[in-house]
Amino acid sequence: MSSNRRRRRIAGFSLIELLIVIAIILIILGVALPKLTKSRTFAQEMAAQKAIQTIHTAQTQYYSQYGQYATALTMLGPPANGNPGPNGAELIDQDLATGEKGGYKFTLQQTATGYAISAVPTQYGTSGTHTYFADQSMATHAHSGPEPATANDPLSGGSQPQQQQQSQAK
Repeated sequence: MSSNRRRRRIAGFSLIELLIVIAIILIILGVALPKLTKSRTFAQEMAAQKAIQTIHTAQTQYYSQYGQYATALTMLGPPANGNPGPNGAELIDQDLATGEKGGYKFTLQQTATGYAISAVPTQYGTSGTHTYFADQSMATHAHSGPEPATANDPLSGGSQPQQQQQSQAK
């Protein structure tokens, strides 16, 4: 009988040992997954802000070439065919020109004084927890929540004292 026990120990792990290892792995996953999801959401929000800056740069270039701001993202994107022109200036990539990139939906609207950009997560909570608004002033406003951001929301990345100084200056 003692030789039988020796063979079992050499043959592999016991069920209890395997269950302990699986429990440890599940605990590690339980701690790591929320942080990974939060990091991914943060990265998508930063990418959305960078995309807004890209649109600002493209609008400035478009204005200098054609004397007006583009009224749609497709006007800033690659042309449907042929050479770049007012209906396809090739200033932004195709993904951004379609209006969706990196978990955010971008819209460009003409306003009386220029243009307005809105960025809203395609799936609130998963692809982002902030919405963004910017206009030709190049200031980006952020809103915490699913509602679209407006010019009345706080500046993105700005500290409260800076925002208070700007509102007092108006």
